[in-house]
Amino acid sequence: MPMSLSDQFLEKVSQLQQEVATANRSTIHELGQLIGESIARDGVLHLFGSGHSQIIATEMERRAGGLVPVSSIDDPSAGWAEQVAGFGEKLFDRYAYRYNAQPGEYVVVISNSGKNASPLEVAWTAKALGFKVIALTSLTMSKQAKSLHSSGQRLFEMADFVLDNGGIPGDAALELPDSPLKVGPTSTMTGALLLNMLHVEVIDTLVQAEVDPLPIYISQNLPHGAEHNRQMGLKYRHRIRRPI
Repeated sequence: MPMSLSDQFLEKVSQLQQEVATANRSTIHELGQLIGESIARDGVLHLFGSGHSQIIATEMERRAGGLVPVSSIDDPSAGWAEQVAGFGEKLFDRYAYRYNAQPGEYVVVISNSGKNASPLEVAWTAKALGFKVIALTSLTMSKQAKSLHSSGQRLFEMADFVLDNGGIPGDAALELPDSPLKVGPTSTMTGALLLNMLHVEVIDTLVQAEVDPLPIYISQNLPHGAEHNRQMGLKYRHRIRRPI
């Protein structure tokens, strides 16, 4: 009996996640140390994704078991303006001013294709202002894409560090019989895996450095959880987009 599409998807994603974890492990270890050192000095980790990638940017923000000093850069256009030149530069400038983002801190820019104007401008502007940029992208897709940035560069070419989500051009991984269409996008699952691996690696660095108290949220559904989170958020209330 042939495998159902859902079973094929599960098999594909399970294999891909292991491959992606292995391929990015050394970069995650390095970044865990560097970002951990930044946060130990009261730094903040910033993330940006446009359109569907915004889901992954908010994955690390305000999570039970996750770091408090994490802030996503909100795209009020919900991705509509991701190909509009000039939008990303103004967006990052406004965010950096509003939340007192500091040069030397790390910015994760998420773009599967790595070609669209707003994520490229966020990365370009952040680097120009002295931030370290981490690209989360599909290298296979991006290397085939034509940049919409004036520099002609793709995201992986701009970044200081690259995390490869292992995706294929078009993102969808399963072929439909007798159809040119494909289904089963993988970028959300592999992207979330990489960011959560990075997240716990950063926390491990803070543990090893004996940072106390650890700036970690707990579930507000646990006893005293809401009060704990309010206290943790007070320190960063002017530096992250959603402190409590």
